[in-house]
Amino acid sequence: MEKTTSRYSFASQTRRRKFIPWLFVLPILLIHLIVIIGPSAGAIYFSLTTWNGIGGGKFIGLQNYAHILVDPDYWHAFLNNLLWLAFFLTVPVILGLIASSLIAPMKRAGLAFRTVLFIPYILPSVISASIWSNLLQPDVGLGGLLAKIGFPALNQAYLGQTNTSLLSGAFVDNWHFWGFLMVLFLTAMQSVSPDLYDAADIDGVNRMQRFIHVTVPGIRPTLVFMLIMIGIWSFLSFDYVWILTQGGPAGSSNLLSILVFKHAFMQFDAGYASAIGLTMSFFAGLIITIYLILQKRGWEI
Repeated sequence: MEKTTSRYSFASQTRRRKFIPWLFVLPILLIHLIVIIGPSAGAIYFSLTTWNGIGGGKFIGLQNYAHILVDPDYWHAFLNNLLWLAFFLTVPVILGLIASSLIAPMKRAGLAFRTVLFIPYILPSVISASIWSNLLQPDVGLGGLLAKIGFPALNQAYLGQTNTSLLSGAFVDNWHFWGFLMVLFLTAMQSVSPDLYDAADIDGVNRMQRFIHVTVPGIRPTLVFMLIMIGIWSFLSFDYVWILTQGGPAGSSNLLSILVFKHAFMQFDAGYASAIGLTMSFFAGLIITIYLILQKRGWEI
């Protein structure tokens, strides 16, 4: 009888230990279900319908996705997203690495430089974009100022030309973003063991070699993580381009996120917008999948 009671008590305690943690996790799971899974399931459903954003939608199967395959506006925006991705995987990362490597040895002025370079990141995008919208205006902006001092070729309507509008938006977004990368890289560099730098100095390496063979491997987890996040964020970029150009002129600076907004809230074709949004999620998930595959194959990232 005692063995039976003891066995029952042990089984009850085991079940309680397994059950109680779920009680603590349950509120987060419910929030996740309501905020993430619910809207995601709704987006999948409405992507299979023709829907104006109000009421119910009419089920049309995969017609929205078939339209994506032949929609020139979609593929133009997708190409712009790839250009945006290439820009942000190179320019701000290089600037952040250079600035952080220069500031890292500083003892006194390092904090001041770090603060000044980080300030643009904490400014609201509406303020930053509005300032640069005025600065990039022809005649009255920076171009007009440069023309007066002998550089008339630089007096251009950068936001109003099809060949410069996208890169102008990327430039403004980068102006606010690269200081954030600099702070992250600087924090990672400060965690690299000084012994590694001392050993490099003993071996007689120059500063560039020390940066390539000591600093970069030491901050590799942070660097790779930020490259992945930049890849995901590049497909979600919206605010700066919308404020500066609204995707114009003539759709030259359209991104997929701009296309989603226009179809959903200007053309009232929310079903098609949902399909485009899901393709954006697919591309973001593809980046994460590539990272996981490389990890499984033994890449030290």
